[in-house]
Amino acid sequence: MSRTLDATDQQLLAALQAKGDLTAQDLAERLNLSASQAARRRQRLEAEGLITGYTARLDPARLGLTVQAFVQVQMAAHTPDAARSFARLIATRAEVVACWTLTGEADYLLRVWCADLAALNQLIQHALLAHPSVGRVQSQIVMEQMKPDSGLPL
Repeated sequence: MSRTLDATDQQLLAALQAKGDLTAQDLAERLNLSASQAARRRQRLEAEGLITGYTARLDPARLGLTVQAFVQVQMAAHTPDAARSFARLIATRAEVVACWTLTGEADYLLRVWCADLAALNQLIQHALLAHPSVGRVQSQIVMEQMKPDSGLPL
């Protein structure tokens, strides 16, 4: 459901995208509202499904994750069973932090984080290419992330 947001809703969403742990009092000060008004607005946006959850951003390097890559997967078989089987595989792999289906040559685009190149190779060779429905895999290793992940445009 698409809805029109007023300026205060947009400011509230922008503030929460930047820092999801803001208290109602923090939001109230930023939006020039009372804490109870800010809390009610946030609760309404959550209930309407505009806010779908809150997460913490973690430092990959401090977790020992030094290789980020995008992996394109082209399927050998395009059947519903093959797609379900591949989706189950992706769901079990912690290294895969995002997965999209695509138009064009590749069927899927995976964003992965691995400890090192050996771990990336292990994922590609022994998990992805070993899957019976996968025909081809192509990876691009991220050299530098010039813009950090950010919120949606409001």
